[in-house]
Amino acid sequence: MVGPSRPQIVLFGSSIVQYSFSDGGWGATLADIYSRTADIIVRGYAGWNSRFALKVLDQVFPKDAVIQPSLVIVYFGGNDSMEPHLSGYGPHVPLSEFIDNMRKIGEHLLGLSDKTRVIYLAPPPMNEKQIQLVFGYIHVLLNGTLLLLLSFGCFDH
Repeated sequence: MVGPSRPQIVLFGSSIVQYSFSDGGWGATLADIYSRTADIIVRGYAGWNSRFALKVLDQVFPKDAVIQPSLVIVYFGGNDSMEPHLSGYGPHVPLSEFIDNMRKIGEHLLGLSDKTRVIYLAPPPMNEKQIQLVFGYIHVLLNGTLLLLLSFGCFDH
């Protein structure tokens, strides 16, 4: 380790997470904002779904690790929600299984430490106009959640 220990923010998910450090990406923005107060760690796996995530959960987040994350931002769902492939293979996960997988991921992460917090990011809408008609608050809620995270922070800075 270099220097004093800092809180860890772990980004865990699929390609939205893996590529979050691309030029101007949201992971890079978080790393810039928290550059002196927290370490941003990327655990993104393009093409993965919540079923794959469960298989590596203990390896990525071992319960016996000396340092546990202060915050884990979880994003799965884009690949899970794809249309099922005729072959039966592919990233699709039925909704009931997806919900159960996300519950298990959350339980595991919250069990790491009394201080570990979890934020789930929702997949982007497929039909944005329809989503806005039915759930007009989603964009405000998602932006508001990120704004709260960035403005009020989870850590002193």
